[in-house]
Amino acid sequence: MRIIPAIDIIDGKCVRLSKGNFNTSKIYNENPLEVAKQFEAHGIEYLHLVDLDGARSDTIINHKILEQIASRTHLKIDFGGGLKSDDDVRIAFECGANQITGGSIAVKKPNVFLSWLHKYGKGKVILGADSNHAKIAISGWLEQSDESVIPFIQKHQNQGIKYVVCTDISKDGMLQGPNFELYGEILSSCMNIHLIASGGISNVEELPKLAKLGCEGTIIGKAIYENQITLKQLEEFILKTI
Repeated sequence: MRIIPAIDIIDGKCVRLSKGNFNTSKIYNENPLEVAKQFEAHGIEYLHLVDLDGARSDTIINHKILEQIASRTHLKIDFGGGLKSDDDVRIAFECGANQITGGSIAVKKPNVFLSWLHKYGKGKVILGADSNHAKIAISGWLEQSDESVIPFIQKHQNQGIKYVVCTDISKDGMLQGPNFELYGEILSSCMNIHLIASGGISNVEELPKLAKLGCEGTIIGKAIYENQITLKQLEEFILKTI
């Protein structure tokens, strides 16, 4: 199972939210590159980079930070937040993203999202299926759609999606443990999907449980920044799974 630390960006700074609420924003570091280099120094190969400014606007905002991290580390970056047009996706890939994540666009403009999948390939495009009471949340989690999580994933899997990142918003940033039940339901209902679990990871003991469920990866955010999971612990977990 891939370990994927998260860096969320507001005003060029590394922040974390609770349950996606922008009013709970807490700055952890003013230099995202510095944080990314710390991850890399502990054997981490992947990074989940979210443009929270972009998620609230009409276009990508923090692509220069993506470019900086991509050019000065070897991290494989999946980038999301604010990807609403073909130009946004082109910029993200040109700035060094290894993969891009589309959530709101898959609900609001599904044909545009599918065109990205067909253009760049199923290895490059991740479906963002963020859950709020079993419904897909969009627009930086500020809106809730009528789409139910599992049918939403199944529909896109039928269109060729391979990677899905699912965040249980009620768990995100709360450090109370992930929604194992939700991830189990997704994996049993959507065979052969590469599921990346996100939201609520609170200690290193939860990681083997997610791996046993069959999650392909897990995104870890606040637990790292609040020192509930150390980078040394993640390094040891990665070495055990090699």
